[in-house]
Amino acid sequence: MEHQEAYEKARKRVEAKIGFYIHLAVYFGVNLLLLIINLLASPHYLWFKWPLMGWGIGLFFHGLGVFASFRGDSIKKQMIEKEMEAMRKREVDDK
Repeated sequence: MEHQEAYEKARKRVEAKIGFYIHLAVYFGVNLLLLIINLLASPHYLWFKWPLMGWGIGLFFHGLGVFASFRGDSIKKQMIEKEMEAMRKREVDDK
């Protein structure tokens, strides 16, 4: 059972990382295309920077959610264990 839980947790982390890397690749591809369109259509005004920055903020938070959440897993696990212990105590007190 423990092995299955660890496998499932690792699988979810890998899927989250792959999702971020796909997002990153699409970000670069689309923004490169927007840069080319911008330079060909209106080189006097560089408007491509606006979607680049807006989407970049979203990409930053996506990366933060994927890579910073690993520390949060241990905090979540501690909270769950503490809650389970409290529930066990309540069950014993109710008997």
